[in-house]
Amino acid sequence: MEALDKPLNQEQETHSEQEPEKQKKKTNKQKNEKFKWWQTILILTMTLVISIGAGYYVSSKYLWSNYDQDQLKQQLEAAKTAVDKKPNDPKSHVSLGYAYFLNNDNDEAIKEYKVALDLDKNYFDAYFNLGLVYNKENRLNDSVKMAQKATDISPKDYKGHLLKGMSYRKLKMYKDAIEALNEANKLMPANTDIIYEIGRVAEDQGDKKNAEQIYKDALNYDPMYKPALDGLKRVAKNS
Repeated sequence: MEALDKPLNQEQETHSEQEPEKQKKKTNKQKNEKFKWWQTILILTMTLVISIGAGYYVSSKYLWSNYDQDQLKQQLEAAKTAVDKKPNDPKSHVSLGYAYFLNNDNDEAIKEYKVALDLDKNYFDAYFNLGLVYNKENRLNDSVKMAQKATDISPKDYKGHLLKGMSYRKLKMYKDAIEALNEANKLMPANTDIIYEIGRVAEDQGDKKNAEQIYKDALNYDPMYKPALDGLKRVAKNS
């Protein structure tokens, strides 16, 4: 992600104990501007997948979740059975790839996603899931390529833009990351994964103050959102 500019300058207003309404309006204005910062900064500067049928849900929460190992093994076996029954169904291979991913077998996950793409070269979920694995393995150029494929296929799906922003941030291509995250935010406002990634932009560039505020914004939507909680700990530790 790109270097962040400072927040927009707030208009100077006179303060007076005899003007409570004016003071109240100013406070509200400041809050609104602060909230808008992580959105407008995206223009001014330059969540993992779960398979349920055909639907996918991105959330960084899943990257930090603790899964029961027995359940993971059962899920993997069930996914293998589904592929055996429908070997030409790309959805089945994506589900199996995800099961391998949860079992920390990225190589097999990648193979299954590639099989899905061989069966359907325009399958958004396969590109997206494959990009997430590449992102986790820090194969960032490959991750960007998969994210670009995903956004080309479905430009109105925020997840592809989010993945692109995540990968660009790790590549320290902050301008491109901000643009991608801005697009994701327009498509899915107030999403905790997007807010968190914007906070990572600020944090990676040493802007601890704004990073802290953005992580708190994410927690306003989900108080138990672990990535933001961890982000606050990092910022406090390095301050």
